[in-house]
Amino acid sequence: MEILISVGQLLLSLSFLVAVHELGHLLAAKYFGMRVEQFSIGFPPKLWSFRKGETEYAVSAIPLGGYVKISGMIDESLDTEAMKEPPKPWEFRSKPAWQRLIVMLGGITVNVLVGIVIFIGLTYFMGDRILSKDEINRAGKLKFGALAKEIGFQEGDKIVKINGKDFSDYLDVLRPANLIASNASFTVDRGGQLVEIPLPQNFIEKLKDDEEFIDFVLPAEVGTVAPGSIAEKVGLQYGDKIIEVQGKKIEYWDDITRAIKESQGNKVTFAVMRGNEVLRFEEEFGEHRIIGFTPKAHVTVEYSLLQSISVGTREAFTTLYTQVMAFGKIIRRELSFRKNISGPIGMAQFFGPSWDWARFWTITGLLSLVLAFMNLLPIPALDGGHVMFLTFEMISGRKPSDKFMETAQKVGMVFLLALMVFIFANDIIKIFTDVKN
Repeated sequence: MEILISVGQLLLSLSFLVAVHELGHLLAAKYFGMRVEQFSIGFPPKLWSFRKGETEYAVSAIPLGGYVKISGMIDESLDTEAMKEPPKPWEFRSKPAWQRLIVMLGGITVNVLVGIVIFIGLTYFMGDRILSKDEINRAGKLKFGALAKEIGFQEGDKIVKINGKDFSDYLDVLRPANLIASNASFTVDRGGQLVEIPLPQNFIEKLKDDEEFIDFVLPAEVGTVAPGSIAEKVGLQYGDKIIEVQGKKIEYWDDITRAIKESQGNKVTFAVMRGNEVLRFEEEFGEHRIIGFTPKAHVTVEYSLLQSISVGTREAFTTLYTQVMAFGKIIRRELSFRKNISGPIGMAQFFGPSWDWARFWTITGLLSLVLAFMNLLPIPALDGGHVMFLTFEMISGRKPSDKFMETAQKVGMVFLLALMVFIFANDIIKIFTDVKN
């Protein structure tokens, strides 16, 4: 059942993104008076279709893509019979190069816009969940795994800068955009002295193999109190410090969870420090064995609609920048292609075994931007291949022959099919490798 949920989320996400991508081509083509013969979500065989005007709209059986068939265009269908006839006014090939270029960029443009809108929506409705650097550096601590110690971290270090810049959210320490940057580094406060720790070029790959790189140990202090909880009932307040739970001394947040988990019975006893006063409480657990408050170090930042537009757009372009940088490192062989490229199986795993709308839209927004970037690559059979040839035509004034375009499409499709087979096989190999480990 969990596998079906993951796969279902992936198919829903891809179907939506392919639909809006192809819609971008369709709208641009119709705007310039081109005849669109077919608009399909998925690849044949067709499951359902209807015709409106000159265009057949279809849903097809293989949900791994989609296409728009525009009259007079050599595309992945490789239908060249119509190309032997003289160009018609409504055909793709009869239009100016700049119009054809806009049509080919239509899908990419829509995917970028959809990605931005998704990130704006997530920012507006979900806000930002921040792990306060100031709170952890003040009263918490960092626990370092083997990789952290290998690159130079020491117990007691407090991170104060990332890549030479100040930050407020400790989760920024793990953000790919920061780790993949050229000359990435952390600056730490080590006993009052600032020490810079540079990251090796293959750090991202090493990080994937070390799940315990850095663990954030939070102060045992009250943030928000849940309505109807034990914490609300006894009147816990923001900033209260938990010093004892179930008779055990509490120093950090993890100690609270551990003390409750290891205890027996249906009652909870705990003590808090409020100013200079110690307050003690004893209550019965409800349906769940929790007291009902979040750590003070967890901060939720809410944004107005205007703020969300700015913050969400910046997050979208940061995400796109990260993908481009990662792709560049793969091309330069600084990152392993096998470890850092995922196909359908790997992508389904990203969605997780349970439905979570925030996660679904976050991954969908990411995939929309990735789809835009990948489609812009100058590979025949992709939009980027058409853009490359159209750009050449506009600069040189010479249009590539139909025979050349047909051959280029065939070469591009063979390359893409081979790449898909490799990526799919790589997904399977990674699954078996993970099982063995």
